[in-house]
Amino acid sequence: MVRISNRAANISPSATLSVDAMAKAMRKAGHDVIGFGAGEPDFETPLYIKEAAIAALDAGYTRYTPAGGIIELREAICNKMVADYQLAYEPDQVVISCGAKHSLYNLFQVICDPGDEVIVMAPYWVSYVEQIKLADGVPVIAKTNDTITFQPELGAIRAAITPRTKAIIVNSPSNPTGVVLKKEFLLALGKLAVENDLLVISDEIYGKLVYGDAEHISFPSLVEEFKERTVLINGVSKTYAMTGWRIGYAAGPKEIIKAICDLQSHSTSNPNSIAQQAAVAALVGPDDTVYQMREQFDRRRQYIVDRLNEIRGISCFRPEGAFYVFPNISELYGKAINGFVIKDSEGFAKSLLQEAQVAVVPGVAFGSNDHVRLSYCLSLEEIRRGLDRIADFVTRLE
Repeated sequence: MVRISNRAANISPSATLSVDAMAKAMRKAGHDVIGFGAGEPDFETPLYIKEAAIAALDAGYTRYTPAGGIIELREAICNKMVADYQLAYEPDQVVISCGAKHSLYNLFQVICDPGDEVIVMAPYWVSYVEQIKLADGVPVIAKTNDTITFQPELGAIRAAITPRTKAIIVNSPSNPTGVVLKKEFLLALGKLAVENDLLVISDEIYGKLVYGDAEHISFPSLVEEFKERTVLINGVSKTYAMTGWRIGYAAGPKEIIKAICDLQSHSTSNPNSIAQQAAVAALVGPDDTVYQMREQFDRRRQYIVDRLNEIRGISCFRPEGAFYVFPNISELYGKAINGFVIKDSEGFAKSLLQEAQVAVVPGVAFGSNDHVRLSYCLSLEEIRRGLDRIADFVTRLE
């Protein structure tokens, strides 16, 4: 019998996709499950983007493209970054991949040698750790003592640096917490990276989804010296409700981008040709639909936070970006329902799904076992129904 590699055997499945799959399976079996697990907008892709895809099909745009993406899309990305963040890149500093997740995977593959360390700030997106391990790298977790607003601590990052450290990951706005990092912190982090000759990986996939007075600051836009050692990761999935189209990109130093293009030429080859044309339309078109979607998310954000904080034993930080909340549920540990004692975030999520038919993602997958993640990518009515069930579930705990 063929034995799979240690690399494959050590992969932990995505907790977010696992929860979403369980919720869908229960719905298929006839259960009325309310799922807060999925990290994708529940809005339709804007019509003008769909029409661009149809036009590409009608024009026969169905063949291979350059492995790193079409020049029209790379130019559109460069123009968008100048317009939004005053960031100047050349097209050969941009590579298009099959989603931002793929961009990150490719990046770790080309920068990590066995044993190289990458610093990840907790709470973190679930796939960072697994992707670093798949590249034979070592994820080093820099935890914060701030479990209320989740602001990272520069001291913890500095303490995590060793002679093997290769890079630091920045994710703002954050998945899972919704935290938007402040300019002062980003400047201090950049200075730390320069002093230690480290690469910064700036995951800005939620950059257009910020609320209230919060401001998304693109890390490489701060200082030219920062830009020279930064790989910016982004895509069209969250901003334009295009998750299934699978278009993401990386922008950064030419030698890193070329290495990603070369790697991609031997793995996926080019991203979907039709989706690339649709992404061009998304980036050069009006942002009206983006603003409308953001307004809807903002209303849901306000409602879900207020409701969660009304439930005894649950406390929730009001996020400034993305479309997640990350409430603390640790006061409920030790309580039981139908003989099952909740001891951790996995136990809470499991019992909530079984007893109340509500799906949330356990926080342990994000590096914080005192929390669970809820996405507000569902209607206000569904959010209300789900929170009613959570409140009722908590009152039943003994």
